[in-house]
Amino acid sequence: MSIDLLPGVTGVLALADGTIFQGLGCGQVGEALGEVCFNTAMTGYQEILTDPSYMAQIITFTFPHIGNVGTNVDDVEQVGGAGEAARGAIFRDVPTPPANWRSGGDLDEWLKRRGVVGLAGVDTRALTRRIRETGMPHGVIAHSPEGHFDLAALTAQASGWEGLEGQDLALPASCLQPFEWTEGLWSWPVGYASRVVAKHHVVVVDYGVKRNILRALVSSGARVTVVPAKTSAEAILAREPDGVVLSNGPGDPAATALYAAPEIRALVESGVPVMGICLGHQMLALAMGATTIKMDQGHHGANHPVKDLATGKVEIVSMNHGFTVDRAGLPDSLEETHVSLFDGSNAGLAVRNRPVFSVQHHPEASPGPTDSLPLFQRFAEMIERQRATCR
Repeated sequence: MSIDLLPGVTGVLALADGTIFQGLGCGQVGEALGEVCFNTAMTGYQEILTDPSYMAQIITFTFPHIGNVGTNVDDVEQVGGAGEAARGAIFRDVPTPPANWRSGGDLDEWLKRRGVVGLAGVDTRALTRRIRETGMPHGVIAHSPEGHFDLAALTAQASGWEGLEGQDLALPASCLQPFEWTEGLWSWPVGYASRVVAKHHVVVVDYGVKRNILRALVSSGARVTVVPAKTSAEAILAREPDGVVLSNGPGDPAATALYAAPEIRALVESGVPVMGICLGHQMLALAMGATTIKMDQGHHGANHPVKDLATGKVEIVSMNHGFTVDRAGLPDSLEETHVSLFDGSNAGLAVRNRPVFSVQHHPEASPGPTDSLPLFQRFAEMIERQRATCR
């Protein structure tokens, strides 16, 4: 490949079509293969990089100043799995030294410990524009302090990758054994709340769940039990839950639904209240007979407007997904409840005549606005109504 690297280049991004972005390597030395997306959030880079929904992806941060608040042990979102979330990170500027009272270390060292390959000094506006116009490409991000790169081999690796379609990544993102979660939401000056007396029991099916989902459930009055992705409906119902949450997670929902959809259908038919989030939303749709499709650029950021069709209220929410429910083929059993005001794609569903609903966005935020946080309280109230009906 006849591309001359600029002097001092220690990091590159090689796309499947042969395009090369040059810059300064940071974080882990080595290579990482994945789908290149962009995130428009201005804060919360640590929560973004540890969100399991980003497994097998390389994140381009559109906000130029990354690293200024450092890293800490509290802002990690991953719970289960083997510790893998985002594979790579791309920045406009070299990550800055931390200047924040919560910082426990700088971003570069944290990236090295997590095995995340970083690339700085890239024109992230140009890369973002490219993704918006042509879709999320396959790419290899590489960091070599000596500046030695086999660009032809990196490009071939990117072009030969099968991509996310057909990939069940929820299973490796999930916990291995059931466990209880007791930590609630953070507030100043207390920090993370301790669990108070629980009003109801919620089982969370872990497809790659984020910690703040679990915290929000605890703060809404739940005793939370987390179970692995392949837990059967029979085993879940044997725990006598008052409600079940289908969590967020990575990969192609249609691939995970091969084993998850029958169990979700059984949960819906049991009459237990169910709430789905992100991947859980998509798999609920699949379980009820809808279909999902791959998006060109996806939704990744903390500034997405979503309209609640029942109330007419517009909420600014966090989103992180590359697949979407095909709203053109919704079965009669499903009612659309929310839509994205960016592109009109589906953002929420309810099952008719059942205490079951789901949203494509992340009501737990982390990072992002808390406009949709009341959805957890809505779920708690749904549980209370269902319990009163069954008495």
